[in-house]
Amino acid sequence: MKTIETDILKVLISEEELHARVLEIGARIAADYEDKDPLFVGVLRGSFIFFADLMRCCPIRSGLDFLAASSYHQGTSSSGVVKIDYDIKTDVAGRHIILVEDILDSGNTLYNLTGHLRDRGAESVKLCVLLDKPSRREKPIQPDYVGFEVPDEFVVGYGLDYADRYRNLPYVGVLKPEVHEK
Repeated sequence: MKTIETDILKVLISEEELHARVLEIGARIAADYEDKDPLFVGVLRGSFIFFADLMRCCPIRSGLDFLAASSYHQGTSSSGVVKIDYDIKTDVAGRHIILVEDILDSGNTLYNLTGHLRDRGAESVKLCVLLDKPSRREKPIQPDYVGFEVPDEFVVGYGLDYADRYRNLPYVGVLKPEVHEK
């Protein structure tokens, strides 16, 4: 029986490592925002698993909302054109925003989204990413909270996908090249 795990070259970050690091990030954000009532904004769809786990590890008064943006359009590299498919409904004027995303690589999407939130009047916008891939950066943007720095390999799992598959893996793995280079 073929499962999605047969498409994985190697496990890069285990389920246990993910859990431990999310706990650490949640504690740091809780300390940094203890009295600020931040608004967590998750970027759909990739961040949803990380976002849910992070929220449970961050026991402070806060709000949450989601937006959806795309720049990959079913490919393996950013098109450079960011489209907001679904915008947040919460008024962000004067709020401290923690923008939560699965991965920061080219920076195109998060660069545009941070500008979008600032334009709407956010007092501050901080980036929280599960994975950082600085070797692929095209925009001048750095995350404030990082789970793991990863090499320039195509990663999936724990919310990250390829062609809307592999999100349900409980770890972050490297996808076999023959799968995404077809």
